[in-house]
Amino acid sequence: MARREPSLFIRLFALISLVLVFGAAVLMTAAWYSARGAADEAYDRLLLGAAYQIADAIRVQDGEPEIELPVSAFELLALSDRDRIFYRVLDPAGRTMTGYENLADPAGKAGTPEKAQVENATFDGEIVRVARVTRRFDDAQMRGDAVVIVAQTVEARRALARELTFRSFILVGVMGAIAIGGTIFALRHALAPISRLERAIRQRDPLDLTLVSVPTPRELAPFVAEINRFIERLRGRVELMQQFIADAAHQLRTPLTALEGQVDLLTNDEVTPEGRKHLDRIRARTGQLARLANQLLSHAMVAHRERAVAGAPVDLAALTRRALDEAIPDTLERDILVTLHTPPDPLIVRGDPVNLAEAIKNIVDNAVRHGAPTKITVRLSKRQALAVIEVEDDGPGIAREQWARVVQRFGAPSSEGKGSGLGLSIAAEVASAHGGALSFMEKGSFGFVVAMSLSLQKEDVV
Repeated sequence: MARREPSLFIRLFALISLVLVFGAAVLMTAAWYSARGAADEAYDRLLLGAAYQIADAIRVQDGEPEIELPVSAFELLALSDRDRIFYRVLDPAGRTMTGYENLADPAGKAGTPEKAQVENATFDGEIVRVARVTRRFDDAQMRGDAVVIVAQTVEARRALARELTFRSFILVGVMGAIAIGGTIFALRHALAPISRLERAIRQRDPLDLTLVSVPTPRELAPFVAEINRFIERLRGRVELMQQFIADAAHQLRTPLTALEGQVDLLTNDEVTPEGRKHLDRIRARTGQLARLANQLLSHAMVAHRERAVAGAPVDLAALTRRALDEAIPDTLERDILVTLHTPPDPLIVRGDPVNLAEAIKNIVDNAVRHGAPTKITVRLSKRQALAVIEVEDDGPGIAREQWARVVQRFGAPSSEGKGSGLGLSIAAEVASAHGGALSFMEKGSFGFVVAMSLSLQKEDVV
């Protein structure tokens, strides 16, 4: 048993989902770094602004630097109530004018850069962001650079980074959901031709060996071409088999007819009772073999015409009369009364008259050989969109448990050697090909009905 592979839709969806998940992970990582950069940039500007305001507040009085810390500088930093602020102001001589003595100068041993700088550092056991700006004094009273160092903890900027990242996550999530929905829609639409091809093949009749003609995209064309090549090979094999059956049955008919004639001649000669008994058995078996050959030929013809002959309007009453005329010579041997009841309005079906006549003859022949002692009644009626042909005999009929088997080829041959097992199966196949079915009905202890329903021509359906 072949291992069951996952569907193409699931495989494509899984692969595309993996790509989308990977892309979302990359976007979220980029969003996190971008959010951190944006938060640092925003708070660094506040930090530098506060440092510049403090530097502008430095004054020279009698040759000594003085400072009065501006309240506005700390108000800017106080906008973030989660963080602590540290500062230190150094005069040109490197002495601390105010602030925290242990707040290190980020310039360190690298000198005293004139450009403002902001960097990460650690102060009092906490991670801080440190801004350093300088102010140059170049007059007679004081020369050199005053340094302002302002540090702030990073809780607020981290909170801002998380908020920006979360918003990006919501946006990526919404876009991801839209992408997943779009992927499902696109895959369903793209794979629709495969589903159409699958339905077209699954809904075909098992006996339909015509080529598949379903519009498909270019990628499926080789697949459809291979299916059609397989169908052509299969059709060739079936036709060869049907031709062999027809040829074999045809070739058997001539010697069997001659054999029946020879047996009939022997019956006129004087034969011992024991010989007469054996001769009757030979005659019965010869007749059975002849009927089998005829019905094999009939079956091959029905199967061929079912595919090769286009349907045409058929008057069912006239067709039934002709079929009964061909069956009546068989009934006369046993003095069976055959009656036909037809409705006043014609029953028109669309189909193959040869196959329909063959089906009716097989039903009547089955009633003659296996059922009716004295009488056969054929009724034609209309039931909604169906025309129904009922063949009723006054015999015991077929046991209910055999109904399903007798419509199969060689499903229930007669134990007495009177049947071939093909008659009713041919009728069932013809009924099915004409949109109907073969059914059975008991009528008391003696009386049995075989009913064949056929689809009426559309204009005759009321």
